[in-house]
Amino acid sequence: MEKFIRLIDTAIPLDAENVDTDQIIPARFLKATDKSGFGENLFRDWRFDKNGEPNEDFVLNQNKYSGSILIAGNNFGCGSSREHAAWAIKAYGFKAVVSSYFADIFKGNALNNGLLPVQVSPDFLHRLFTSVEKDPKEKFSIDLEQQKITIKSSGDSEHFDIDPYKKTCLINAYDDIDFLTSKLAEIKKFEEKRSGKESIPQETLQT
Repeated sequence: MEKFIRLIDTAIPLDAENVDTDQIIPARFLKATDKSGFGENLFRDWRFDKNGEPNEDFVLNQNKYSGSILIAGNNFGCGSSREHAAWAIKAYGFKAVVSSYFADIFKGNALNNGLLPVQVSPDFLHRLFTSVEKDPKEKFSIDLEQQKITIKSSGDSEHFDIDPYKKTCLINAYDDIDFLTSKLAEIKKFEEKRSGKESIPQETLQT
């Protein structure tokens, strides 16, 4: 994974509620067991018609919108628990998804794959949609350390919550094994203390 500390970029608005994982990545593309190639099939049945031609009405096919932030409607990532949905979004090039609510399993899968789910209030989500639809070149700042998302032109911002452990992992580009490895010195010290091998301070011996 790559470190996620602060992201400033334009956004693509997907103004649809209850987007489920089958819409994100249809089941027929789940045969692969690694993460490569999923991005090209993200929202496949929305991006292309039955003949494989691009659907010009779908937002990802509209040249005026671009960026590594996906702004989505309420209840994003519902449906099945397939981790492939997070793989597809990340592989397409998105680094963060913003919504007023995420399905719990999708949120966990996203965090485990270096994709930041930013949950905001319905009111702030509406302001985000309004901003990007008014000006597709509008930039947004997502500051993970401060846990704050900001509309750059207006300075309008909102705080978002994130699990402290997952925040640490994203900031340091850790997966679960990397996190444990980073704690080896502390783990060793704890084990030595438990086994009685920790050296006794000199001042204690003199008393």
